[in-house]
Amino acid sequence: MRVLILDDSLTVRMDLLEAFDGAGWSSSPCETVAEARKLLSQEAFDVIVLDVVLPDGDGVDVLAEVRASPLNSGAVVLMLSGEAEVKDRVRGLRTGADAYVAKPYEIGYVLARARELVTARAPAGVETGAAPILVIDDSPTVCAQLVEVLEREGYRVEVAHTGEEGLRLAAARRPQAMLVDGVLPDIDGATVIRRMRLDAALRSVPCLMLTGSQQRNAELLALDAGADAFVRKEQDLTVAVAKLSALLRRGQADSGVEEPSSLLAPKKILIVSDGHAPFSKLLRGEGFEVVTARSGDEALELIGIEAVDCILVEEALPGPVDGHETCRRVKAVPSVRDVPMIMLAGAVGRTEREDRQALVEALAAGADDYLVASEEFGVVAARIRAQLRRRQVEDESRRIREELLYREIEAAEARADARIAQSRAAMVEELERKNRELEAFSYSVSHDLRAPLRSVDGFTHILLESVAEHLDDDGRHYADRVRAGVARMSEMIDDMLQLSRVGRAQLERQDVDLATVADSVLAELAEREPSRSVAVTVARPLPVSADPRLLRHVLENLLGNAWKFTSRRSDARIEVGAEDLPEGRAYFVRDNGGGFDMNHAEKLFVPFQRLHSESEYPGTGVGLATVNRVIERHGGRIWADSVLGEGATFRFTLPTP
Repeated sequence: MRVLILDDSLTVRMDLLEAFDGAGWSSSPCETVAEARKLLSQEAFDVIVLDVVLPDGDGVDVLAEVRASPLNSGAVVLMLSGEAEVKDRVRGLRTGADAYVAKPYEIGYVLARARELVTARAPAGVETGAAPILVIDDSPTVCAQLVEVLEREGYRVEVAHTGEEGLRLAAARRPQAMLVDGVLPDIDGATVIRRMRLDAALRSVPCLMLTGSQQRNAELLALDAGADAFVRKEQDLTVAVAKLSALLRRGQADSGVEEPSSLLAPKKILIVSDGHAPFSKLLRGEGFEVVTARSGDEALELIGIEAVDCILVEEALPGPVDGHETCRRVKAVPSVRDVPMIMLAGAVGRTEREDRQALVEALAAGADDYLVASEEFGVVAARIRAQLRRRQVEDESRRIREELLYREIEAAEARADARIAQSRAAMVEELERKNRELEAFSYSVSHDLRAPLRSVDGFTHILLESVAEHLDDDGRHYADRVRAGVARMSEMIDDMLQLSRVGRAQLERQDVDLATVADSVLAELAEREPSRSVAVTVARPLPVSADPRLLRHVLENLLGNAWKFTSRRSDARIEVGAEDLPEGRAYFVRDNGGGFDMNHAEKLFVPFQRLHSESEYPGTGVGLATVNRVIERHGGRIWADSVLGEGATFRFTLPTP
């Protein structure tokens, strides 16, 4: 990992350099903005630590340049400054800082926060490597031996030399397992393991206790503290590795539930106080980051853009937004209402009864706890950790409830999908049955109705031949009308059957040249009426993707209508072509025939609806309905424009499948 450190203080630069390099990172310290700009233009950094106040510039301005830089725009940026004004902190965060660390800082916190942010910044799906084995031991010799043995077995190892450092590293790295020395310079190994077991995010990490103690009950004490296994240091280290491997085999199962945030990860405390920000120095010594605001309004502005883990608010803040009102306002904001709030008593020398009343009022205002002025710092730190622990338990419970709810929703969706599938299957079966009934009906129309029609036509023809000399003109006229009616009825039956078949036919798209089909249809029309003189224009080529057989039905009807409705014009013209419209490419058939009244255009594509009388232009009124059915089956649409007496244009689309 590459780290850029920009701070004009030599002490700070060396302190951070030593800490980051000691953690295995590669650091580049800079004293001035000019030095930093040169490095930032040459290489990419994973983490950039920026002081706000610099001798030749402003850290927030450098931050803006970093975020605009293609090379380093994705770097994690920590702003490092003294007790900055809230407005300055807000300015830095809005410019793109990932975190703000106030001086005097706790170096362990800075390292842990940097690790946490780098891990969170890793892109989704990017493999960051196997979690390490964490060794916590203050003996360099033992650490070196364990690292050598574990790395030889293929494990990645990280080392901490104190209990607090180990806990912070565990929270940041989420190790596969931990080997903990029983005796450490700050807190003992048993305490380290107990604190791990209290943390919902880390309680399942396997822990192996190493001890040089010769006490007979040393193993019992280690297991009582929560260790999963125990090894004495005088034993061969291969025993420790074997026990570690056994622990890892047992712990391979994944619950599938998202892990909560660790209690041991860096925590940020917001202190709302118009004075000296009580406990701030002591809290930093405990590893917390402390942020201060001088009023309730400043606190609300700050938590709007920066997450905090706990809020300490003084009861007696000046002005209308006192501690109670600050609590009420924070708890009214949905995104932060679950953040623990502890109210600090604003007066000393109260009676016990007054303290009880103040506690009741604080809790009623939304505070989660209340600390009287006489409380020792140890109690304050314990109360804060208790609230953080409560928040973690609530978050963990919420996540589990959400997981169960999601699973219940997924099960309900699966049941609904099954019901939909059953309904769809039943619908398909019903449609198939209806289609079979329609086929039977079509057969009945085709067979049962045609037979009597043929009889009527046949006997009428025989009657005309037999008694023709006895019929007067009226009689022959009536007989001819009977035969014409039979012919029209037969034509209507044919059109009905064609409309039905078009709706049921399997659609088989192919690459077709519309111009070639139009040429063929127009040639047939000219052959039927060789005496007609019609000027025909067909644009070419007109490539489309369509069912060739159904496309021919379309042109037979459209060109047949154009041929029919231009029959009374000596200068008849028919045109076939294409044009590009906003909705896509449209094909058209245009003529200069009789046209129609656009006020009745909605009847054009309805079966048996006609806009002209039979004597004027013969037809059944089914052809355009068939055309509409074919175009719809291809996923297109058809429409018409006309002026009565001046012709008509029929346009249709054929979308690419």
